[in-house]
Amino acid sequence: MATATDTRLFGKSIKRREDPRFITGRGNYTDDLKLPGMTYATFVRSPHAHAKIRKIDITRAKAHPGVVAIFTGKDLTGVNSLPCGWLLPELKVPPHPPLAVDTARYVGDPVAVVIAESQDAALDAAEKVKVDWEIRPAVTATAKAADKGAAQIHEVAPGNVAFKWQIGDAAAVDEAFKSAAVIVKKRIVNQRLVANAMEPRACVARFEPATGDLTLWVTSQNPHVHRLLMTAFVLGIPEHKVRVIAPDVGGGFGSKIFLYNEETVCSWATRQIKRPIRWTSTRREAFQTDAHGRDHVTEAELGLSGDGKILANLGAYLSTFAPAVPTYLYGTLLNGVYEMGAIHCDVTGVFTTTTPVDAYRGAGRPEAAYLLERMIEAGATALKVDVAEIRKKNFIPKFEHGYQTKVALTYDSGNYAAAFDKLLSMLDYRKVRSDQEAARKQGKLIGVGFSTYIEACSIAPSKVVGSLGAQAGLYESAIVRVHPTGKVTVFTGSHSHGQGHETTFSQLVADHLSIPIDDVEIVHGDTGAIAFGMGTYGSRSASVGGTAIAMSIAKIKEKGKKIAAHLLEASPGDMEYVNGQFQVKGFPGKAVPFGQVALTAYVPHKYPEGLEPGLEETSFYDPSNFCFPFGAHACVVEVDRDTGHVKVLRYVAVDDVGTVINPMIVDGMVHGGIAQGVGQALWEGAVYEDGSGQLVTGTMMDYALPKADMLPMYETERTVTPTPVNPLGVKGAGETGTIAATPAVVNAVVDALRPLGVDHIETMPLTPERVWKIIQAAKAGR
Repeated sequence: MATATDTRLFGKSIKRREDPRFITGRGNYTDDLKLPGMTYATFVRSPHAHAKIRKIDITRAKAHPGVVAIFTGKDLTGVNSLPCGWLLPELKVPPHPPLAVDTARYVGDPVAVVIAESQDAALDAAEKVKVDWEIRPAVTATAKAADKGAAQIHEVAPGNVAFKWQIGDAAAVDEAFKSAAVIVKKRIVNQRLVANAMEPRACVARFEPATGDLTLWVTSQNPHVHRLLMTAFVLGIPEHKVRVIAPDVGGGFGSKIFLYNEETVCSWATRQIKRPIRWTSTRREAFQTDAHGRDHVTEAELGLSGDGKILANLGAYLSTFAPAVPTYLYGTLLNGVYEMGAIHCDVTGVFTTTTPVDAYRGAGRPEAAYLLERMIEAGATALKVDVAEIRKKNFIPKFEHGYQTKVALTYDSGNYAAAFDKLLSMLDYRKVRSDQEAARKQGKLIGVGFSTYIEACSIAPSKVVGSLGAQAGLYESAIVRVHPTGKVTVFTGSHSHGQGHETTFSQLVADHLSIPIDDVEIVHGDTGAIAFGMGTYGSRSASVGGTAIAMSIAKIKEKGKKIAAHLLEASPGDMEYVNGQFQVKGFPGKAVPFGQVALTAYVPHKYPEGLEPGLEETSFYDPSNFCFPFGAHACVVEVDRDTGHVKVLRYVAVDDVGTVINPMIVDGMVHGGIAQGVGQALWEGAVYEDGSGQLVTGTMMDYALPKADMLPMYETERTVTPTPVNPLGVKGAGETGTIAATPAVVNAVVDALRPLGVDHIETMPLTPERVWKIIQAAKAGR
């Protein structure tokens, strides 16, 4: 393992620099912040999925001891709707007030905020707010939202349809199906999930009357985007008078990308009461109000070509990037890692009286991989061929500089067969199948499942995504500041909420400059300190944010060459940077160390004419294309015949994320992603009651997150196929496991039940009860 003073750190597994403060309880989270005059907010929320607000009576609540102020939606004059940040053609965008004014449209929809001197006082007073509700019919089921007679949720969206979207070639698919030897049709449900980050959402808003400045501390994955959306689109206050700080953030998984009601209301309210306001979500609030993920119902067909029709549940309102997830982040990945003759995807997005749905780890890519990998295995069954062989026969051949898919995207580089072959070797596939056959003869239900996936990350370039509906750029920024002593501070627009940026970015800088890692500091998450950045999501930080840092370092070196050349009385064109010093090419003894150049930049007594003092550079990197990590995962399970319990016996993964900066951190990302993917396959699922629209799985007692003893030890490896898109060759690793794991596990369970005549399971999670019922139905059908 590399040491902290090793200057060749790129690609080394060094321990995370941020961990000591976290494991010793010295992290700095939003809820830790204590300000003079702090007040506390509690939101009054709708207990109904769909109800008209006849009247809100705050009289008793306002008289409660300690109450500072109470606001309802009608008080928020001059406050606009929460914006949708990705617009599709003919998208129906209903108003989304930060506090519901006339109608609540999901359980948890906030209708008022109580601000008090203490949290207890705010909670007690909130219970005294009386709302006169007129309960209306609810609709929670994705497949029923657009049915005739379903409850109408928004006037602007007749039939509850938010959009209709297509990609691919319908005519080519129809023609291909005519000559297909086998056509497989399946209904596939990708259930709704709750993100459940370790730290709940929180915010502290403080207004300074003397200066008119507003500071918002918030659990955000992208503070600059938070500030832009809130100021320019909702509150209408000058952006430069608002500072957004995202301190240590305890996980996000996508759920902390978006602009939410609570931080917007608190930011408005602090300007009214002129005192700081804190709000921290309870876990029950998190279940009800954090953006949910997935929730697709798909009718899929596979022949020699594929055809998918999908219903995507968007919830009650359009969350910040909701329309992108079931469209451009989903349909464009349906080519997978396979050569296909034609593809057509038809998506209908619907509103329901449920929590809004948006990006959750993987965001569209897991849904695409799940659909494709289930259909590939169903096709293998129909053709009576081995599931490994059907994949190997259809892989896109190795390529290094682009592969045009049938659904718009051009992959960067890939060697899918190599990753799969390594997986088969690690698994010892022939032996596993032999052992499976022996176990079946003993009455055991053993299954083997595969998943060969691809992911699109580092979404860009900005002009392309803008043409697709994105209302923001997707570049990244980096300021590299070299201090007079040769120490370095990096200000990155990427944000860390568990990814280890303070380590990996320091490794990158230390390696490029050949300086000790302890000489590098990483600053992120503060709009008052860093250049405008887009934040962290979609596995973009290393590939986009890291490249921006590398670009600034290159500029530092170029300026340093000019300074060093002047000191050595040489030509800048003859200079090179080697092992931490600027030297004349071919004359390593004629050199100036990095630290001396840094000092000269700030004490420019002997300095080139016309060159500005200082040593600091800024870069904005806008990628020319997405990056496309890929891999192959396998799962071996045993299903208990009597209980339906699924036990994961082995889990093997081979991922290709391009060049790796820190293998240990990448392994951690893969492990965590697999846990979430397995969790979706076997245990997790947000369930609403059909009639009332109540969230049945609204606590940790009801929503089954996997525990450590429910998961196996993972066997992981990598292949390395650098991307040509960025100079680092990095592709992205944060979502790989989540994308791959779910289909691998479900495929394994279906394979285990195959001797009973089961060839498909429509709905996850595969809980013991669900699997037991499938077993009983299979027995009864014999």
